[in-house]
Amino acid sequence: MEEQYTEYQLELENRIKNLMWTVSGDYSLEIKADVDTFLRSKDIALYDGVKQGAFAKYYDRDALSLYLVKKVFLQAQEAPLMTAAQMCIEQAVYQRILEERKGVADIRQRAYRDILEEEFTALSGNPLGHVKIALLKEGLQGTYQVPKNIRGWMEEIYSLSRAEDTMAIIKVIDRLYNALVEPEFEKRKGSLQKVLDITLEELTEYSWKDFLSEEMYEETLESYLEKVTETMTQMEVLQEEKEEKEPQEHPLQKKIVIVDEEALAKMYTYVERNYGITYLSPAEEKSLNYQLCRGIHGDCSLYFTEGILKHPALRNYQYEYARKQKDKNLFEYYDNHRVVKRNIVILSDLLKKAFVMRDEVQEVLSDRGTIVPSLLWKAGRTQDAKLFRRELKNDAIDFAVDVLIDASGSQRSRQGKVAMQAYIISEALSNVNIPHRVMSFCTFWDYTILHRFRSYDDDRSMNANIFEYITSSNNRDGLAVKAAGQGLLQREEEHKVLIVLSDGRPYDVVINRPNARNPQPYQGEYAIRDTAFEIRRLRNLGVSVLGVFAGEEKDLATEKKIFGKDFAYIRDIGNFSNMVGRYLLKQLEEE
Repeated sequence: MEEQYTEYQLELENRIKNLMWTVSGDYSLEIKADVDTFLRSKDIALYDGVKQGAFAKYYDRDALSLYLVKKVFLQAQEAPLMTAAQMCIEQAVYQRILEERKGVADIRQRAYRDILEEEFTALSGNPLGHVKIALLKEGLQGTYQVPKNIRGWMEEIYSLSRAEDTMAIIKVIDRLYNALVEPEFEKRKGSLQKVLDITLEELTEYSWKDFLSEEMYEETLESYLEKVTETMTQMEVLQEEKEEKEPQEHPLQKKIVIVDEEALAKMYTYVERNYGITYLSPAEEKSLNYQLCRGIHGDCSLYFTEGILKHPALRNYQYEYARKQKDKNLFEYYDNHRVVKRNIVILSDLLKKAFVMRDEVQEVLSDRGTIVPSLLWKAGRTQDAKLFRRELKNDAIDFAVDVLIDASGSQRSRQGKVAMQAYIISEALSNVNIPHRVMSFCTFWDYTILHRFRSYDDDRSMNANIFEYITSSNNRDGLAVKAAGQGLLQREEEHKVLIVLSDGRPYDVVINRPNARNPQPYQGEYAIRDTAFEIRRLRNLGVSVLGVFAGEEKDLATEKKIFGKDFAYIRDIGNFSNMVGRYLLKQLEEE
């Protein structure tokens, strides 16, 4: 009997999946059929399946589900948020479905009747439910009398039948939720932009177990995203958890996240999944951590990688996000390619001229070399022993350069511009054959991530990797500078330069975990002093350090504290090469 029931379930699941695939036109689409709903109401399940397939065909379902997860992360109530999403999604796809499949109208009518019969009591207890009831009844009757405020929201939802993209749907969902569920949400927790700005790292750090069943714990974020993707097109009311939960402070408010022991045990795996597999051997990694993670960084770790796109542990949401961000960086480069190329030419020419000057032979008087007959009269008559002429020749290119880029979340809105700045420097240095390395840095839990785009002796084709620049989480500047400096100091070149592109805001409040390392929060004067100390230490060891400020004007004072007089504030990328070029020329002239 049980075997027959299982076969029946599989048959139903295949029917629903085939319907979704047929509507979407994409047979590779990962979808889950809701057999349980089918057993309660065939029409609701079929209509949900049609909507899911249509939404995947016409819109970006991943973008919408990610928005919903981010909204829940900011403590939006899951059930009413899903209700708002379901109403908006249906209106966005219904007319499109109807044009292709007239029979959907009958399925919809029967589904509406079933929903009203099953869920009327649950819906009638809140303003959002009143809007849904009105939409259902108007869908059945043709017209339905409602108060003016309800009619206003109905019209806004109806307008989505003309929605051109997913963002239009997201905006209406967000307004609907904020107005009818949590009127104070935007004031207390943030605007839509703040919701969208949440990074995947912040989501990964959060425990989603309160929203998942036990069998889904293994991959918490991905499991919850899948759950949201399945739920957001369904008609049935999502029930809130019955049991009361203790109120807890949300992680975003203080940037302190509570991670359980199970997550702690998988910390290294999480880092691999979010940033790619390290290029160091376990022994090399252990040695570098032992040498560099000391003092105030004693409870931290370093993680060296060439990025998730180069060495992914698996192709997850973070991989797709990184791929899309690379495309955005490249689009911004293409939009500004003339300016970028002009800057590369200017900076390259400045460096070439400087090296030509350094390559010129200088003749000086000395106490050894080729004798100058006209000066022999001084012998025995004066204390001046410089009776010889000596040729001095500079080693024109005896430089190594490191470019270190702040990749914290605060740089998110400037990702394309920062990538272009680093690319200009790298291309110009390649043009004059100066060995250089380009890395970015950010923090993830206890780890300071150093993402290497190119190494010192790589071919110039590796410069294009800089467009894989992606921002996330926080930044422990002092440790990153220390790690970059350690590699630079090992170079044989006599002259060494470190260029740091940052926003002048070192900030790393590390996760608070039970029975785990808990580094002191790295922020304010404490972090500024540490970063400034590492800069001074490198200068005392003979490394020239330039700060290129890529932040907001209000943080200029902090940048000055960290870098002293050697920093450049780039207001306009068109002037970038001149600013950086002047500094590099200054270093060449002083050597």
